[in-house]
Amino acid sequence: MPVPILTHTSISHPRDVPTSVRPVTMTARDLQAAEFLRAHDHPWGQVTFALEGVLRVTANNSSWIVPPLRAIWIAPHVVHEVTVLETARLRPLCVLAERAPFAGTECKVLEVSSLLRELIVALARLDRRLAPAREPLLAELILDELARSATRPIRVPLPEDKRLKMLCASLIDEPGSPQTLGHWAQQVGASERTLARLFERELGLTFGQWRQQVRLAHAAPLIARGLPLAQVAEQLGYASQSAFSAMFKKTFGTTPSAFFAEGG
Repeated sequence: MPVPILTHTSISHPRDVPTSVRPVTMTARDLQAAEFLRAHDHPWGQVTFALEGVLRVTANNSSWIVPPLRAIWIAPHVVHEVTVLETARLRPLCVLAERAPFAGTECKVLEVSSLLRELIVALARLDRRLAPAREPLLAELILDELARSATRPIRVPLPEDKRLKMLCASLIDEPGSPQTLGHWAQQVGASERTLARLFERELGLTFGQWRQQVRLAHAAPLIARGLPLAQVAEQLGYASQSAFSAMFKKTFGTTPSAFFAEGG
């Protein structure tokens, strides 16, 4: 069955392009699992957020897994693509470039506070014809809350080398795979030493470190939907729940339960 591919115009219309009068706009859209928004960019910034479901966002040679408690800030003119991993109620915010809450072109993982979530819901439900004065008020509150949002270091760097791309794509699709670098060397037609050198050169990480990043990124949607930590650890290839929790705390400075409680 072919994967449904959407263009960026599928979720954006001229009336929803942000302007100085309307600095924050939105086009709500519900998307099915496996739908794919092909690589594109636009002159405004975007906060990619889903009320429900899980997304994978790829931009700037990096990949992020986005559960409902998180969002991704994508700066103006940054090429990005979105894959729907689980049926999603997509509520993207389009932000006028001049009002961008963050400087530079780096993508950022944002904690979605309870207030920000309710503001997004309110904007999605707004009927501009009935309450035209309400939209600019919501926009200003959203911009203020975005600028105050905490950011999280959840990022999976992606390679350029075609052999490494094949390996990394397989692990992103199956993060719990226990296969060694030697196994992958045989699969992609390169020596283990060559792959190890490529990981260090292109991604700045060892194979083991990069795989941990992938696993921790995939942990987010599993924990967000309430899966017990023991099952999360098992699905992601950890020997035990304690091993998973220890790695999580080493990376983020807090336990998985506390990490997601803060986001909620």
